Amino acid sequence: MKKMIAITLLLAGFGYTAAYCQTNDFYDDAENVKLSVPSITIGGEIANPGAVELNSLPLRSVVVKETLLQEGKDHFVGAYRYDGYSLYDILNLVVLKKKNQDKFPPIIDLYVEVSNDRNEKVVFSWGEIYYAIHRHEILVATQVARIVPSKTKDLWPLPTESRLIVASDLLTHRNISNPTIINIRSYAGDFVINKGMKPMYAESFTVSDKSGKLKEFNSLSSQLTSYTYPDVFYGRGTGIHGTTPFTGVLLKDVLKDLVKVDAEYLEKGLIVIAAKDGYHAAYSFSEVMNRNDQAEFLVVPTEKNEDGGAFKIFPSADFFSDRAIKSVESILFVLDD
Repeated sequence: MKKMIAITLLLAGFGYTAAYCQTNDFYDDAENVKLSVPSITIGGEIANPGAVELNSLPLRSVVVKETLLQEGKDHFVGAYRYDGYSLYDILNLVVLKKKNQDKFPPIIDLYVEVSNDRNEKVVFSWGEIYYAIHRHEILVATQVARIVPSKTKDLWPLPTESRLIVASDLLTHRNISNPTIINIRSYAGDFVINKGMKPMYAESFTVSDKSGKLKEFNSLSSQLTSYTYPDVFYGRGTGIHGTTPFTGVLLKDVLKDLVKVDAEYLEKGLIVIAAKDGYHAAYSFSEVMNRNDQAEFLVVPTEKNEDGGAFKIFPSADFFSDRAIKSVESILFVLDD
């Protein structure tokens, strides 16, 4: 009897295990669907253009809630887990050959164009790929799975083709199908470089687009919410700078009334920020204006006549401090053509 009871309990235990074998991972409950993947080539300002060998790269995974602007309103498409190969890994072995290397060696003015066989194109800054704290969040996806709500059981539409996926975008207009070409560019602006300027101070900064100057700022509106971000400020070349918090207002709040956040800017927009000494960086429009992770850019005001003032940019999403522009003199909206 004891033996029979033991067997019964053992079988019951196996039954319990089988009934509750689901893991704690909410993102692997649905079937993986393979996506067709075209060949991808890399070109632009590099010394080694050519085809990408995706199969030699590690597989990465991200989760996204895809949402698009339609007729001025947000339209939810679906929630998914995508697996694929990150732009970080895909571009890791390219040898950069900047056109403006002699004039401006820093790589923070680089940006990456990704296009498909339908003439759709989106852009990324080099910084959001390689300077970010959270790496591998931009994928060329090769498989997908729905993230199905446990109560409503909504089955979101599934793609059939490979997709470019950006995990940190709020509105997911950069998630284009069938990416086939990647080009690396440097921003070809006209900057007067005066490296080593000290002290350096720009009393105001202008915001412009291709039509000209939109506004000049010599102060920040008191109506804007102030934020304090603790940080360990660390440069790629010079290492630790300090641990003093940064207090300022969101860059996107400063800019939001000066530009229309539409599909074209979300896909192909750049924001180029330059300092008094000509030091400058190219940021994608989306990484500044369209984040879903609240890792925002701050405009930090300084004391009057403080070296590096009167306004600084603090990129809180970055591991390195290299894209933190001091003595901001100009901010330019650019649409990549």
